[in-house]
Amino acid sequence: MPEHKSKIEKHFYTISEVAEMFGVNASLIRFWEREFSNIKPHKNKKGNRLFTNEDIEQVRLVYHLVKERGMTLKGAQQKIKQNPDDTIQEHEIVQRLQKVRTLLLEIKEEL
Repeated sequence: MPEHKSKIEKHFYTISEVAEMFGVNASLIRFWEREFSNIKPHKNKKGNRLFTNEDIEQVRLVYHLVKERGMTLKGAQQKIKQNPDDTIQEHEIVQRLQKVRTLLLEIKEEL
């Protein structure tokens, strides 16, 4: 019987885990949640925020626009509202290009 090595992924992440993923404070994630309607984590009975993978992708999109591209909050809000599909597609392309760049740099180091 072949072994299946699967990476176990969590279904929910705490706000501190999400903040650590992006290297920001949890307060910034809470602020973005108030400012961007696309970030809507679930809350448990205690009121703790629980982020799904989809929520994390929305945070990643905001992070990309605000931190990496240097857009203002209003500019990022307008871009997400006006062209949500184009914005998401553009971000996915940038992510893929970054992965290719990393791979190419690793290959260069091995040579």
